[in-house]
Amino acid sequence: MRTSVPTVYVTDLDGTLLGSDARLSARTRDGLAQLLDDGLPLTVASARSVVAMQLMLEGLTLPLPVVEFHGAFVSDLATGRHLITNALRPEVAREIYGMAEAAGIPPLASTFDGTADRLYYAEVANEGVQAYVDDRAADGDPRLTHVDNVSENVSEDVVSLTVIDRPDRVGALHESLTERFGDDLAMHHFSSIYWLGWDWMTIHDRRATKDQGVAAMLEYAGLDRAEVVALGDGDSDVPLFRAADRAVAMANSTELALEAATEVIGANTKDGVIEFLESDWDGGARG
Repeated sequence: MRTSVPTVYVTDLDGTLLGSDARLSARTRDGLAQLLDDGLPLTVASARSVVAMQLMLEGLTLPLPVVEFHGAFVSDLATGRHLITNALRPEVAREIYGMAEAAGIPPLASTFDGTADRLYYAEVANEGVQAYVDDRAADGDPRLTHVDNVSENVSEDVVSLTVIDRPDRVGALHESLTERFGDDLAMHHFSSIYWLGWDWMTIHDRRATKDQGVAAMLEYAGLDRAEVVALGDGDSDVPLFRAADRAVAMANSTELALEAATEVIGANTKDGVIEFLESDWDGGARG
């Protein structure tokens, strides 16, 4: 059934559009290229940076800005230019860094220094952090910057502080930060799907959630009345699912994501997103 308002598709990356190797399959890449050429109104809302998105989506042109770091940035994919920034207040970023460092989990800091994006790290505290640093280095991530003391750089626009450690240690820090800051932060604690046994927690300003990021992106693009079809797999997708007109969960989704979804499609390892988009776009959402 055709709608009287435009439809916008918003997809997550990891566990959703990407396969288990954190890459687009040939089937998904080819299908997306064709749909985008045909005018598919698609964008991405992810925990990843625009730099990582550019690498993963190389050769594909999205018609709308992307939502990165869960909503800390709304950015132009082609240029990497940030259109909207929701950074932590400097004094809050410094206090969070101090609490994490005292807990023995010094964070990595994702910032914008006024000229370029940075990913600062100092001490490599464990194998989980080393795996992440090695992964970013292997991809040639230009943000990756080793410094003696990350805390000296938290006066920049800090959009994410990331800690990686064993589940119990990350969980204890999550509790401490919740007690101290309450709803002033948006925190995402999850088990890595690529490096088993290591938990991650990303810490952002309270405005940095996917639902708020997508709403800001649509307003910026003049599409605030559009029908939103959200695709995802994780707990961080749940706020967007609840705000979307249609919430599409992958078969491999978490329990919370499945409960919030209005429909479920095939797994990310089975090209579930492209199969859905081809059917849904040709089946009536196309204007």
